[in-house]
Amino acid sequence: MAEPRLRRPRGRDPLGLRRALSGRLLPGLVAAMALLAALAIAGARGAAGLTARWEGGAAAAMTVQLPPAAAADGRLSRALEALTELPEVAAARAMDQARLAALLRPWLGESPAFPLPVVIELRLAALPEDPAWLTSRIAAAVPGASVEAHGVWVARLLALARSLEAVALAALLLVAGIAVAVVAVAVRAGIAARRDAIALLHDLGATDADIAGRFAARAAWLVGVGGLLGTLLAVPVLAGFANLAAPLLGSSPGAGLAPPWQQAWQPWARLPWPELAALPLLAAALGWATAQATVRRWLRRLP
Repeated sequence: MAEPRLRRPRGRDPLGLRRALSGRLLPGLVAAMALLAALAIAGARGAAGLTARWEGGAAAAMTVQLPPAAAADGRLSRALEALTELPEVAAARAMDQARLAALLRPWLGESPAFPLPVVIELRLAALPEDPAWLTSRIAAAVPGASVEAHGVWVARLLALARSLEAVALAALLLVAGIAVAVVAVAVRAGIAARRDAIALLHDLGATDADIAGRFAARAAWLVGVGGLLGTLLAVPVLAGFANLAAPLLGSSPGAGLAPPWQQAWQPWARLPWPELAALPLLAAALGWATAQATVRRWLRRLP
């Protein structure tokens, strides 16, 4: 004979969970943790974006400077041939003198008092593990050249960005662990407040799944509401951070010529919308699972 199940008529709360699990304190605590989780998610994604940008950009770029007469006496062509033969170099090209003059105009003015050097731009096949060794190798291939290795300092920035990404993910895990602990404490307090009612219904034939399900549904609702509130609070904060970080992450071509409304939307478009949308759902699922485990563990101790 099947065990009787605990009915769930609408509008009734046989366990008194609306009083046992407060609809004020728990959502507020979860909202604060959801705000921190959203910041951690955005931080991890931003650090990953910086890492990808630097690995494919400045980290894989170097410049080689030759004397101004190198273009006329054939040293430029010989240097380009020697550089393109190196397996670490993906591409080598001489910088246009007009472009070089435009880059140096803020410091040298319109008419420099001395001839400008010949600059070769290098694109590396990959970020070198030892930039100093690659700099020496390029200098040996092009005698008399001056090598500027952007990868030396960018490699350190990459290590910093990866560290920040790891710290952000660790913070996210820490916030999730604290959320589990908070929900577990709240559920245990609710059990303690309704201990007699739970024991009575259990003796009358209510199954563990019925009782745990009611606690889990209430906890999931409260945690989900708190997660939604925290996520909504995080959105404008993250948009402000995205606006500040825009120069580091780079702008799309023609961004400065976009209409004002499109320029105003760009910081919002950089937000991790899929992760933010999933955060309240994940919070609710975490609350549901935590409540289920907590209540079932307590019910197993009943005689």
